[in-house]
Amino acid sequence: MTDGLREIEVKYRVGDPDTLVDAIEARGATFSEPVHQDDQAYAAVGWSYGQSKAGAAFARLRTENGRHVFCVKKPLANELACREHETEVLVRDQMHEAILAMGFYPTVRIVKTRRTARLGQMSLCLDEVRGLGAFFEIEVMVAGPRPADDVQCDLDRFARSLGVELERTTETYDSLIRASLPVRA
Repeated sequence: MTDGLREIEVKYRVGDPDTLVDAIEARGATFSEPVHQDDQAYAAVGWSYGQSKAGAAFARLRTENGRHVFCVKKPLANELACREHETEVLVRDQMHEAILAMGFYPTVRIVKTRRTARLGQMSLCLDEVRGLGAFFEIEVMVAGPRPADDVQCDLDRFARSLGVELERTTETYDSLIRASLPVRA
């Protein structure tokens, strides 16, 4: 991704994934077969849950179908509007050690199955996240100065137009998983 592009998304809990699939197919898009994703999330040393994510760097190491992908995200206006850079890596364990050496620490593991579809400029993701349930994400790549909140309002309007029961969240999966964990004494 080039420096001028931002990934902007909205995210929803989905009570009935089959109804969502039907609504998306009625719009002319088809979800892919599910793929398994195993993500290790990382935060920069010095950042902790409860602090704002805006302006902080976060890393992710994903394995999908035997392929490993390293990603760094930097939230801008909010957690779901980021500059994002990613690249494939050959050896997951070595990349994990490199991420630690760069000043990140592991936070949570995010394991999910993902189905994807495209509709115009939108990337649609239907995720079944272990321990959390079903989620629907709508992502777009945006260049220029358009405020993330405006883009997210447009994406939310689209989501609401589907006529499916959705519960919007502004949290990322790592934050949702972290919040679902038992409180440590």
